[in-house]
Amino acid sequence: MQTVRSSEELAFVREKLRGGATLALVPTMGALHAGHIALVTEAKRRADRVAATIFVNPTQFGPSEDFSRYPRREAEDASMLEEAGCDLLWMPAVRDIYPEGFATTVRVSGISERWEGEARPGHFDGVATVVAKLLLAMRPDVALFGEKDFQQLAVIRRMAADLGLGVEIVGVSTVREPDGLALSSRNAYLSADERQHALALPRALHDAREKILGGSSVADVLQAARSSLVDAGFSRTDYFALVDADTLEPIEAPAGAMRLIAAAVIGTTRLIDNISV
Repeated sequence: MQTVRSSEELAFVREKLRGGATLALVPTMGALHAGHIALVTEAKRRADRVAATIFVNPTQFGPSEDFSRYPRREAEDASMLEEAGCDLLWMPAVRDIYPEGFATTVRVSGISERWEGEARPGHFDGVATVVAKLLLAMRPDVALFGEKDFQQLAVIRRMAADLGLGVEIVGVSTVREPDGLALSSRNAYLSADERQHALALPRALHDAREKILGGSSVADVLQAARSSLVDAGFSRTDYFALVDADTLEPIEAPAGAMRLIAAAVIGTTRLIDNISV
C-alpha cells in the first residue's frame, strides 16, 4: 500500500495507480474498526483498485463537539488498511483540503435538515463539502459509506447526483458487535457500565420494528422506545423515528421501504443507529 500526504503527490500516484483500472474510494476519519474494513472488502469486490482516506474533518464538528478529542491513530489505521488489501492511502493535512482563502460550502437542502441536521447544525454542510473535495481529488468510479450513518449516506448520494460527479455511491450494511451494538469509533468513549446499557439502543430499534410490522400504532411504539432508553440510563434522546427510506421524512403508518433511526446520549457519548423496516 502506498501512502501519500500532499495533493500534488496524490495527483501523480492516482494516475499511475489507475492506468486502465477501476478505482473505489473508502473515505474515513480514522480510528478504524471492522465496519471500515467491511467497506474495503466491498470496495475490492467492486473495483480493481482501492484507495482510502483518513482525514478528521474540522468543519463537521459543532462548537460543543471536541474536535481535538476525536481518536487519532495513524500507524494502527494504516496497518489495518494494508492488511485489508487497500492499494492507496491518502492522509491530507487540513491545509490541503481547506487552503488559505477557502470560501466554499456545499449545502444539501431538504434531506439534511431534519434529525442529525437539526441536532448538529452545520454538520452536514461540513460532510458534503469535504466529501465533494475528496471525490474530486481522487476521482473514483465508486465510493463506499456505511449505512450506520444513514442520513449521511442519503446526503452524499444527493450531493453526488446534483453535482454530476459521476461517482456511484454505495451503502454497506452496518457491522455490529456480537451483542448487537453498532460498531463506532465513539464506542471507545463508553465506560464498561455505559457500554452494557448502550445495548438498549439496538434492542429498542429491533423491538420497535417487530411491533410496527405486527400492526401496533407507530406513535405508541416510538413513545415506548424513547421511554425504554430513559429507563436504560440514556440521558437524552434526540430522535427515535420511523422515516421513508428515500426521503427520510417521518411517516405515521407503515408504507414502502422504511427506516427506524435513532440518536441518544449515554454518559457523555452520543450514539446513533438505524435498521431497515
